[in-house]
Amino acid sequence: MESFFSSIAHCRVRWMDLPGTGTPLVFVHGLGCAASYEYPRVVTDKNFSGRRAILIDLPGYGYSEKPKDYRYSITEQAQVVAELISHLKLEKFFLYGHSMGGSISIEAAQLLGESLCGLVVSEPNFHPGGGFFSQQICSNSEADYVSTIHHSMVSDESGPWAGSLSVAAPWAVWRGAESLINGNDWIGAFAELNKPKALIFGERSLPDSDFEQIQTMNISTVVLPACGHSMSWENPSALAKALDAFCQCYE
Repeated sequence: MESFFSSIAHCRVRWMDLPGTGTPLVFVHGLGCAASYEYPRVVTDKNFSGRRAILIDLPGYGYSEKPKDYRYSITEQAQVVAELISHLKLEKFFLYGHSMGGSISIEAAQLLGESLCGLVVSEPNFHPGGGFFSQQICSNSEADYVSTIHHSMVSDESGPWAGSLSVAAPWAVWRGAESLINGNDWIGAFAELNKPKALIFGERSLPDSDFEQIQTMNISTVVLPACGHSMSWENPSALAKALDAFCQCYE
């Protein structure tokens, strides 16, 4: 792992820089996840074609530090992503974000200028209100979630998410969920972004009204077979193929 000190989050942010060829792809993870945990299987798949990959653990998650005095808002996390890319001095790159990471990536894309070659998001939060888990988390106060509910969620989770959730800071998870619920017009920002872009959904997550709306905008959409929202665990090879195809098309 490599690290730098974020002036936005006032903590050390860590990432994996996996060497390869072509324009690098930067990965931004979702709520309670960590890119270092979720995406190594994707980027080592033969369908990813050996592309350079940068896997960011956002503040509060994975190997990054977890300050208690940081708000963990979508906007501030997007600023951290932009801050890291500036630190890396990438001349060009692609950006990918999943779920909450998709919303973060949409906001980050607005900050990144000409070096950004394209944006891919998979099942992002496009509107205020949050998803099922955000609503479940914020049905409790932050204090109650931190003291008891977070541990209960980890204990009750039987899927791969339990691994990354168990090492996420409870206050980061709660505040991230609250920021998703308070929300923004992320679908409008995505539609207006003047860059190559694509939306990925798992077939088990369809039908979906946001997916249908994006299709009417002549924005590229991809449906991955044999998976739903947790596509990086359920069908990593299909996700790797979709991401590499997008990058090859626009680099």
